[in-house]
Amino acid sequence: MVHSVSDLGSNPNENIDNAARVICRSRHRRLVFTAIYTGKRRSKTVSDLMKATSPIRTRVLDAGKKLADAELVKTTKINGQTAYEKIGFYQSNRQRILSLAASPAKLAAFPTKRSLRATAAVVQIQLSSRGARHQHVSVDEIDSFHRVRSVDSDEPEIGDELSEAQFKSGMQKIIGEGGRFKDWGGEIADLFATQLRLGGRRRPTVKRHPGLRVKATSTFTSSFG
Repeated sequence: MVHSVSDLGSNPNENIDNAARVICRSRHRRLVFTAIYTGKRRSKTVSDLMKATSPIRTRVLDAGKKLADAELVKTTKINGQTAYEKIGFYQSNRQRILSLAASPAKLAAFPTKRSLRATAAVVQIQLSSRGARHQHVSVDEIDSFHRVRSVDSDEPEIGDELSEAQFKSGMQKIIGEGGRFKDWGGEIADLFATQLRLGGRRRPTVKRHPGLRVKATSTFTSSFG
């Protein structure tokens, strides 16, 4: 029987992953694989494997066929008896394959081209404040808050009655900014927005506040220019 064993070195993780998944589905299959790839002999007969794993011939033949069909071993003959031959790639990676096959967690986390796993990294970027221009703008000058112009300035303030989450959610609805902005201990701003409009143009904006509760002093910082 001819087996294709090409491209093993070109896709090592894929082939290691596949071998571990084939082996982990059956305890006896794992035992036969281990027996084949243990010791210096290149090939082992079914009789050899029966001594190392199980006295039941059909069980050895079934496990050997599954390994051969998955191209993890080569089927051959020794003195007219069925035997299984090692493949160099799997011999070199035997321990890793067996370790992954014995641990579902390790196997699930093993990286392949089909399941790339990124490592989170924190990137810090420093921007120079040179050349920055600041401009004071009142709320009724901002297009996004145009309805405030019709509010009587004598009406009582309600800012202190709102929680931070309510205030932030309300600002998002007014500006039309989607997404979730979850609070955390190291944040420097509550809300980053690109939908705020001023003078007919969109402006990148951040909302900051001085305390745990939203106060009337909550501010927006916008980039102009």
